Amino acid sequence: MKESQTQPVKMTGAEAVMQSLINEGVDLVFGYPGGAIMPVYDALYSVRDKINHILVRHEQGAVHAAQGYSRVTGKAGTCIVTSGPAATNTVTGIADANIDSTPLVVIVGQVGSTLLGTDAFQETDIVGISQPITKWNYQITKSEEIPWAIARAYYIARSGRPGPVLLDITKDAQFGSLDYVYKQRTSVRSYTPYPPVDPYQVEEAGRLVNLAKKPMALIGQGVVLAGAEKELIEFLEKTGIPAAQTLLGLSAIPSDHPLNVGTLGMHGNYGPNIMTNESDLLIAIGMRFDDRVTADTRRYGTKARVIHMEIDPAEINKIIHADAPVLGNVKESLPMLTGKVSKNDHSLWLEEFKACYRIEDERLISKELYPDKPQLTMPEVIRRVSAAFNDDAIMVTDVGQHQMMAMRYFKFRQTRSVVTSGGLGTMGFGLPAAIGAKLGRPDREVCLFVGDGGFQMTIQELGTIFQSKVPVKIVLLNNNFLGMVRQWQEMFFDYRYSFTELINPDFQTIAKGYHVPSVKVTERQDLDEAIGKLAAAEGPFLLEVLVEKEGNVFPMVPAGMSVEDVRLE
Repeated sequence: MKESQTQPVKMTGAEAVMQSLINEGVDLVFGYPGGAIMPVYDALYSVRDKINHILVRHEQGAVHAAQGYSRVTGKAGTCIVTSGPAATNTVTGIADANIDSTPLVVIVGQVGSTLLGTDAFQETDIVGISQPITKWNYQITKSEEIPWAIARAYYIARSGRPGPVLLDITKDAQFGSLDYVYKQRTSVRSYTPYPPVDPYQVEEAGRLVNLAKKPMALIGQGVVLAGAEKELIEFLEKTGIPAAQTLLGLSAIPSDHPLNVGTLGMHGNYGPNIMTNESDLLIAIGMRFDDRVTADTRRYGTKARVIHMEIDPAEINKIIHADAPVLGNVKESLPMLTGKVSKNDHSLWLEEFKACYRIEDERLISKELYPDKPQLTMPEVIRRVSAAFNDDAIMVTDVGQHQMMAMRYFKFRQTRSVVTSGGLGTMGFGLPAAIGAKLGRPDREVCLFVGDGGFQMTIQELGTIFQSKVPVKIVLLNNNFLGMVRQWQEMFFDYRYSFTELINPDFQTIAKGYHVPSVKVTERQDLDEAIGKLAAAEGPFLLEVLVEKEGNVFPMVPAGMSVEDVRLE
């Protein structure tokens, strides 16, 4: 970030927007121009050597791309769109970012202030619409407000539990002039992003850890957002506690770490689900007890006391009662807890997880990775792709069966390697998010797994890949179904496949139209060669694999059941 400016400079509101972004260290934005934001885009033209703008094909794509950028860099993603339908097109991405705690600043154009409330052309009350799904939003009607609002927006978006912020700027505020002075924010009155850690809470948590015979750590995205991966490893290795991750907590610890026992939740590993109700202490670290993790809360952690380490006080006791809540940033509270606990070895308890894994491997994993049927399976494709990138690529997914399979079979060596839509489950998220992830981390390979349903929701972003030359590796797992819905129809609706079968276009022809090289695989003997082409490609590449049409994702905790009711088939 730049130093706060103290000497006034005369400029327009639109120029102030650009200068404020530069002062906040923004060098990449995603967007789509239009009438009500045109003054800002004109100002952007003058600073295009300082701020790279990626022209997406749909405003929803701009927000998802900004999310992907944010998730791999830790910075606040930025997007700029016009008013009316453009503003409403951002709502899905904003809601997604809000529930998954992704820092964004969304800058939206608006009609002139004298036209507000008149149903003017392309006028929408985006502040009212977005109020429930933003961390903060604000309508700017005077050019003098711009530096103040942008400084506040980036501070709020990035600090504490991160989230999206929306600024709605009227056209006359963009045209107006001001004496520009910029001051970065380090605080906002009545807003406490980092609640102080209470040492007495840490003391009680440490006492419970030392007493526990069968503790399990539940690792959420809060560890990644706080940059507390090192502190987490130190705590786990001192205590010898097995650790399982949520979907968004994946990559907080390496896949091959000896204390990593897998993933939690509806399609998580067998051991972490079964052992939840055998554990005598659950240590939730930066996670919110989402319903996909807990299943029936009345039958969750039935023998366990609960430590909940969380930055957002609203999450404490919201879903699961915490016997020892530890409010605060886990970057600060984890080392304090590590200092209070005794060196320990829970190897016998860890062996119980290993025994569960052996059951899962025998009954499920080995059959999925080495199937004795002619159709290719999602797991074998995902695992081979992960290995082709030395288990060190950034995994981006869309939403559906492939997402859960990627969670299970893609491997990670370093943090911030997972970009997926968690809480909202947004189909269409994957392709634009992969663009943002690759632009955020050009030094790392970015591999997108997407289904044939979600791919077609934002398929136009192949145009962004082509125009902006983004070398994303795309693996399209095509089963000609809306697979996750079809699975539920099979299991719970007596095979009544109501409008879930897809008649798909020729994806190879579409890729060719966007000048994206591609290959299609239908036979197992052709898979390794095709994956080799994917891995070797210097630019973008689409690998389409036809997988079994009626494959299911297991393990599975059926809706309304307990974690101990997890099914392997």
